[in-house]
Amino acid sequence: MRETILTAEQIEQKLERVAYQILEANSAYDTIIVAGIMKNGYAVAERISYYLEQISTKKIVRCQITMDKKNPLESIRTSLNEKDYTNESVTVVDDVLHSGTTLIYAVRHFLSVPLKQCKTAVLVDRNHKKFPVKADFKGVSLSTSINENVVVEVANGTFTASLL
Repeated sequence: MRETILTAEQIEQKLERVAYQILEANSAYDTIIVAGIMKNGYAVAERISYYLEQISTKKIVRCQITMDKKNPLESIRTSLNEKDYTNESVTVVDDVLHSGTTLIYAVRHFLSVPLKQCKTAVLVDRNHKKFPVKADFKGVSLSTSINENVVVEVANGTFTASLL
């Protein structure tokens, strides 16, 4: 049975709030790189970037992270070259923080070069982590059972989040 936990309107409000938090955490920097994990994480990152562009004059750079979520040790690719994010502030974005595997390996990729800072953002934090990774910015935090699954769906630029 599918239970809606966040409507499209609630998600938009949460992503706008996250954008303000990211802007505040990056007040000392001229450029903010928002790197989203494909597919849904990048959709969330695009929306956060949109809000950042509305509320700030800083340079907002979008970055796609492509990785095999079932085998995260395999190659991780980004749409930016290393030199583009060296000594910059990066926020790694995903839709749902389940076990932390995807997020920690994505962050690890960016830590191969010097950064001004590296933060993480998720729409939904499920609180069932295997790894010591946390979301610096989150839309909502849920205490779910290990058997429950949170799914974020994106259709025509509209988001919904459901509990399965």
